[in-house]
Amino acid sequence: MEKLELLWQSTSLAHFELGQVIMMSVGALLLYLAIVKKFEPLLLLPIGFGAVLTNIPLAGFSDPGGLLYLVYHVGIDTGVFPLLIFMGVGAMTDFSALIANPRMLLLGAAAQFGIFGTLFGAIALNMVPGFEFSLQDAAAIAIIGGADGPTAIFLASKLAPDLLGAIAVAAYSYMALVPLIQPPIMRLLTSEDERKIEMPQLRTVSKREKIVFPLAVLLLCILFLPTATPLVGMFCLGNLMKESGVVDRLSNSAQNELINVVTIFLGLAVGSKLSADKFLTVETLGILALGAIAFSIGTSAGILMAKAMSKLSSQKINPLIGAAGVSAVPMAARVVNKVGLEANHHNFLLMHAMGPNVAGVLGSAVAAGILLALVG
Repeated sequence: MEKLELLWQSTSLAHFELGQVIMMSVGALLLYLAIVKKFEPLLLLPIGFGAVLTNIPLAGFSDPGGLLYLVYHVGIDTGVFPLLIFMGVGAMTDFSALIANPRMLLLGAAAQFGIFGTLFGAIALNMVPGFEFSLQDAAAIAIIGGADGPTAIFLASKLAPDLLGAIAVAAYSYMALVPLIQPPIMRLLTSEDERKIEMPQLRTVSKREKIVFPLAVLLLCILFLPTATPLVGMFCLGNLMKESGVVDRLSNSAQNELINVVTIFLGLAVGSKLSADKFLTVETLGILALGAIAFSIGTSAGILMAKAMSKLSSQKINPLIGAAGVSAVPMAARVVNKVGLEANHHNFLLMHAMGPNVAGVLGSAVAAGILLALVG
């Protein structure tokens, strides 16, 4: 009997708790969304699998010395993984649309209103029993509104590491749900005639302009917001490698092998924080709700700013492109193009939407730098 009892105690079945079963189900749901629904599969698949692994009793994946423990502390605690992701994204980004129409920076900036609006919302939520968000927690939650996963992970790891799992899952979930969340907001805030507005073709941008742009952005960041330089600097490095044309091997590695490897371990590290004791709290529900509000406010602010710019400009601007101010690249721009084509089959807005879209990437990094400088 003692041997049977010992054998039974050595199995996971003898140690499973309800919370662990629930979180493994959450991991299975993320895998379903990634594989079947194809919602942000590159991140949701390793995050979901990491959630399953970290909740297995006796496996020790997230215990000191375990694989997920080491991956988290090497890549997330240090902030290395989000920075490497930003370098890869920079190497894949084309700033031509933004350089050709610099006014689109205003749309990328307007979309960040969701971040700062949600900051106050998270603090106000403390009036509800069960919520105790500090100013650092509120700042980390607010960054979800930028719809930028690496930025959200970077800021959460600095300000609210205990909330990292919920913040990361919320950020990537809302990024994946861009095609579902944004179109109703876009149709609600624009008229049929506004959605039909056609915009003229953008001018051709020279190679010299493309090379100078990341250097100019980095210089401005160094001078005025040094706390944002880790993110902006790596982003500009990746972009400069691409546009210079002299280090194609490095640029291709950043765009492919490096970002792919880091993405795997980043997802597993985030998934390791989806343990039952940290995720199954009332605060998690608050984070998910605030993330949805932040994302909706950011989308709405971008559209309203585009409408205002169209009225004040001699050249009409389709307000739909304001929705691309959130930094879900290039998904938000594709959604704008799709909704524009529904209203006018000759209305191709993809390149115009890429301007505020890449501006949103810079905007979310700058917003993270501001929050880090204020409350870090």
